[in-house]
Amino acid sequence: MGKYDLCIIGAGPAGYAAAIRAWDFGKKVCLIEKGEIGGAGVHHGVLFSKTLWELSKDYLIATRRDRGFIAEEVSLNYAQVLHATEIAIDEKVAQMKRQLVELNRDHLCPGTIEWVRGTASFVDPHTVYVSSKESGQSREIQAEHFLLATGSRPRVLDSLPVDGNYIMTSDHLMQLKEFPRSLVILGAGVVGCEFATIFANFGKTKVNVIDRQDRILPFEDPDISRVCSTNLEAKGVTIHHRATFIGMEVVDGQVEYTIKHETGGVETIPVERALISIGRIPNTDRLEIENAGVSLDKCGYVVHDNTQTSVKHIYAAGDITYDVALANVGEVEGRYAVEKMFGRVTEPLSYNNMSTIIFADPEIAAIGMNEQQAQAGKIPYRVAMYSYALINRAIAMRATDGYIKLLVTDDSAMKILGMRCLGVHASTAIEVVSLMMKQDRSARDLAELIHPHPAMTEGLQECVRMLMGISVYKPSVFPTDLRLSRVFYDEDGVKEEKV
Repeated sequence: MGKYDLCIIGAGPAGYAAAIRAWDFGKKVCLIEKGEIGGAGVHHGVLFSKTLWELSKDYLIATRRDRGFIAEEVSLNYAQVLHATEIAIDEKVAQMKRQLVELNRDHLCPGTIEWVRGTASFVDPHTVYVSSKESGQSREIQAEHFLLATGSRPRVLDSLPVDGNYIMTSDHLMQLKEFPRSLVILGAGVVGCEFATIFANFGKTKVNVIDRQDRILPFEDPDISRVCSTNLEAKGVTIHHRATFIGMEVVDGQVEYTIKHETGGVETIPVERALISIGRIPNTDRLEIENAGVSLDKCGYVVHDNTQTSVKHIYAAGDITYDVALANVGEVEGRYAVEKMFGRVTEPLSYNNMSTIIFADPEIAAIGMNEQQAQAGKIPYRVAMYSYALINRAIAMRATDGYIKLLVTDDSAMKILGMRCLGVHASTAIEVVSLMMKQDRSARDLAELIHPHPAMTEGLQECVRMLMGISVYKPSVFPTDLRLSRVFYDEDGVKEEKV
């Protein structure tokens, strides 16, 4: 039986980051993972899907005919695409393993991290039992503190015969041997739209998307949703808007799915494969967490207060909690949990400046409020939107489909409420706004920065200058490319006033 300062269950983004932070404090750490280091975030989630997305964009660019060159006979093979993806995954896993080995060799620091392969379940609040099918061995591990970071897995419906071959989740895409000729995606959220984009970019698969909402990505503003829908449909994707999913089954080596349209008509459509993308569920069911006394909500998520669970010495981070299921959020939570359990923090964890990115077409980076959130809260704001068509870097890249949209308070302080960037390099354009929001700075501070040229961030700077009335390009001259408005409310509802 081993005794540790901290036992971490799960070595995905949250668990791995937590282990390294505990090492910084000189702690003796046990890191338990039943699979490979990196968890779903590396092997089936973020790194896997985003590598596929990047490869699909590369292929799309290689086959374009508007750049002064034509690449003849560009071959495409799904197995080779997957191999390139596996190389990326292997690189990341090798980095993570190397660090675990090297840190344990550093005798200048008293901290250690022992990586244990196996499945953990609680015996009591201070003890877990770890069993390994691979080695056939088992052991008990005791620790003063625990961090639960077992992540999540794709949600499926009991009525769906998910077999990993014809009807799949994202965990099964590595098992495909070739591009399917046709594919239906159940769910039009982030993951569904990303995989629809990926397969549409490669151009070998007819993609259908079942969307029960009025529009895809319903949590974003209608203008963003509209651009993404238009671009997907231009690639041949069929989006079944406002459709009620009735069921699907495998018939004679293909998938038949049935939907009910808004008009009341029922239709059954055959495709080669189906991808289920209807959210994720937390991996708490095998932890025997009741033996530790940790409270779960009705959906199986760990109940916590700033990462600390109902049991004082047990913490939780990442997808296992009902917070935003993102790798970067899990990493921050894991680090914060360790700092909190060892008395290194005095302030609560804040998500106010959390940045996200959706790998659709084009990519969407987001931080803070969007317009529909501000309007739902009846928060007065001013908004500036700057089209990529006026940004030199986008013009040079021949990628002018997109815009930057900045929301600030409707007062002289001009505090940043939120930003959306739709287009290439969107994630890089949003970074400075995260820092500004963290420091509660005025957007005015961005007006006279000297940005590298050409860069997408120049569009952000021009948004601020528009709000101040000193922009280089004027909304009155470019009314379809620039927007400058004040949004407020009266007894009749939302009012927008052009500035």
